[in-house]
Amino acid sequence: MSNTYILSIDQGTTSTRAMIFDHDGSVVAVDQVEHEQIFPKAGWVEHDPIEIWENTRKVIGGALAKANLNSKNIEAVGITNQRETAVVWDKNTGQPVYNAIVWQDTRTQKIVDRLAGDDGVEKYKSTCGLPLATYFSGPKVTWILENVDGAKEKAESGDLLFGNTDTWVLWNLTGGADNDGVHVTDVTNASRTMLMRLEDQTWDESIASDMGIPLSMLPEIKSSSEVYGECKPGVLNGTPIAGILGDQQAATFGQACLEKGTAKNTYGTGNFMLLNTGTEQVPSENGLLTTVCYKIGEQETVYALEGSIAVTGSLVQWIRDNLGMIGSAPEIEELAMKVEDNGGAYFVPAFSGLFAPHWRPDARGALVGLTRFVNRNHIARAVLESTAFQTREVLDAMNADSGVPLTELRVDGGMVVNETLMQFQADILGVDVVRPKVAETTALGAAYAAGLAVGYWENEDDIRNNWGEDKRWSPQMDDDERERLYRNWKKAVTKTLDWVDDDVE
Repeated sequence: MSNTYILSIDQGTTSTRAMIFDHDGSVVAVDQVEHEQIFPKAGWVEHDPIEIWENTRKVIGGALAKANLNSKNIEAVGITNQRETAVVWDKNTGQPVYNAIVWQDTRTQKIVDRLAGDDGVEKYKSTCGLPLATYFSGPKVTWILENVDGAKEKAESGDLLFGNTDTWVLWNLTGGADNDGVHVTDVTNASRTMLMRLEDQTWDESIASDMGIPLSMLPEIKSSSEVYGECKPGVLNGTPIAGILGDQQAATFGQACLEKGTAKNTYGTGNFMLLNTGTEQVPSENGLLTTVCYKIGEQETVYALEGSIAVTGSLVQWIRDNLGMIGSAPEIEELAMKVEDNGGAYFVPAFSGLFAPHWRPDARGALVGLTRFVNRNHIARAVLESTAFQTREVLDAMNADSGVPLTELRVDGGMVVNETLMQFQADILGVDVVRPKVAETTALGAAYAAGLAVGYWENEDDIRNNWGEDKRWSPQMDDDERERLYRNWKKAVTKTLDWVDDDVE
């Protein structure tokens, strides 16, 4: 097995990459390409699905070339992806009927309000575990069918297919329009559409009907770890695709959070904390989502509570690209380290409203507490601190829902290299923050799912044994200071609410 590996495709919000892993879970090679972020209007976020597919092919070839490997060296392919980002395409031509509508997009608010009616945003929550929100895929499909010329008629005649980006990549990898592409998703992605019944992991006909989505558009729901099909044609021709996990569930799996009560937090474009609740669905009373954590082959489905935060790493990107305050993301830490605190400034990045635990689509971003004393270094620190404060809100909700306070938090994602942020995170949570040796656990989790399906890894003990601690941060802040800062954060959040009026798109 020393000459064989698992290749993982990580189709993310800002980029697509291919990573090759060995049996120890170590990275052998990686290739990554960013794709364009398209903002047609305020609150609208789109990606070009064709660009994503072309980039996927590019990074697969790039990673293989860097490792000097070919398809004979790859035992299986795993896919992980930005969840809730909806693609609708013509199955006969393979062409999308519209750009992918990204999870951050808020254009579907009026559709969400219409669906909620007098029943409110929790109308479908007992069925699918999710509140009605612009975040999820279902209403995005509704928008496409209602706003793209001819789409509704094509859908009703059975010519259109829908999927999150996992399904789009899988369909194309397995042959697309020319070679009978496989139209499948896994339980974790299906659980983010608002269309899947949590209880038995099947599509709910009544919700799909309410949203005007023909069942013929929907992919077949499979487990997170089984052979879905083979790559054809291309550099991986004949290689089985054997694992699919939505990015946050993949990170949970890659972090070896396989026991009930274990949790991880991923710091990426947004932040996503998942708590493994075992085979039990735990309804949230505190603004969290009940979702599928993973399902390995024929084993029982494992569920999770999730706290989703829309804007964390993308705030650093916004500071770089929109304001030009920094030239590269790492510079934010350099500025923040020049001051001891935030100087009284708090940045609440409610660019797409507030997700967990608030679920307030009417909120918009605010920088508050400004005085003449505040400089760019304080603002840089406030940017980093906003990620930690939002995580504290989610952790408090998770502790309340689970009844078992977390004693440590495993962390991963691009921002965990920022040691200033990690220390402040431990300080504001009051618990240890632990970074693993392989911080990019999203791609690793998808690799594990694929490898388990083909016997590359024997069982979940192999995953537990591969996990290793890299660094631990323990709280150094006294309780009074922690609560003072958090109290001011919660005050800042109130200043973002009720910003969007009924007459604002």
